[in-house]
Amino acid sequence: MTCGGHYPAAEEPPASCRFCTDERQWVPPTGQRWATLAGLAADGYATEVREVEPGLLGVGVRRHIGVGQRGLLVCTSGGNLLWDPPAFLDEEAVRAVRDAGGLRAVTASHPHMYGAIVDWSDAFDAEILLPEVDAHWLQRPSSAVRTWSGTLPVLPGVTLVQCGGHFPGSAALHWADGADGAGALLVGDTVMVTPGEDRITFMWSAPNRLPLPERWVRGIVAALRPYWFDRIYGGWWLPVLRRDAKRVLEVCADRYIQFLRGEVDLDG
Repeated sequence: MTCGGHYPAAEEPPASCRFCTDERQWVPPTGQRWATLAGLAADGYATEVREVEPGLLGVGVRRHIGVGQRGLLVCTSGGNLLWDPPAFLDEEAVRAVRDAGGLRAVTASHPHMYGAIVDWSDAFDAEILLPEVDAHWLQRPSSAVRTWSGTLPVLPGVTLVQCGGHFPGSAALHWADGADGAGALLVGDTVMVTPGEDRITFMWSAPNRLPLPERWVRGIVAALRPYWFDRIYGGWWLPVLRRDAKRVLEVCADRYIQFLRGEVDLDG
């Protein structure tokens, strides 16, 4: 319930969760809690699907579970891709995606956002696209997994970009047709949009307040430099960096590094 990670069906849950016991996550003081999709549905969990912009649908959950991400369905002339699927799905969500043209592939920005990725793959016979370096984090085996590294053009105008940082395989999705043709970047929390919707930042662990080292920040910026984008969508409904996103990314990366190096005069 804390991380939203999925495990194979079993009579008893694992003794611990690999995601939660990792330094980037956490285990509640009251101990690990486990759930099933059927149990969550009986408790009133339900999905919500709504348009974010033309060609982009958000897929979320009305009650918080795991890290609480909202997935994004990118619709193209060559098929659709689901990004960062939430940890819960139901028939309403499957029906909405089917009505939008179905699903060719499902992928995620990093392992914390794998969510119900195998269930989505099974529902549509869709490929699961995972960065090779992080594929071992998928806890439910699936023959639909296809690994990649570096960059991967998936659909018309849709490219996956391995950025590193939070995880070695942390990725972004570049959607050339997004933001009215100015380009949009889907990032999960490979970079994090801040509440004022005018800046971004970087974290190794958001809940444990651990920053990202300079060389990894520079690696993210370098990986994204070849792409044009005016908008950045994080892993949740809000906040969104709505304009001038490429410039903001580079300016904020420089500012972040100044703080890491102690080059900021906070007393002046």
